[in-house]
Amino acid sequence: MEYYIIGEREIVLAFALVGVKGTYASNRSQALDAFNRVTGQGSLVSAPVRTEIPKVLILTEDVSVMIAQEVSDWQIKGRFPLIVEIPGIQGKVIGKKSLTDSIREAVGIQV
Repeated sequence: MEYYIIGEREIVLAFALVGVKGTYASNRSQALDAFNRVTGQGSLVSAPVRTEIPKVLILTEDVSVMIAQEVSDWQIKGRFPLIVEIPGIQGKVIGKKSLTDSIREAVGIQV
């Protein structure tokens, strides 16, 4: 498995149409449980932990905000899966930096 998505129902269904597995999460506990299962850290409920860890974990921005501390901790450790954030159905979350903004900030030039 290369990709996995955690997000809003519509986004997860859209990715399923192209063969990407995913989990719907509408609150913090669902998002955190799905994140822990996919990353192999354990499960808060009886659902099994994924044995096949994806290379890329796609999170919608709203899910990323719900579990911001856990996502940040994961990224600092630099382990797989690589976490990529995408806008949700409602569009970009206000105040959230885009990838282009982050690159501009890191490099110091306009891309």
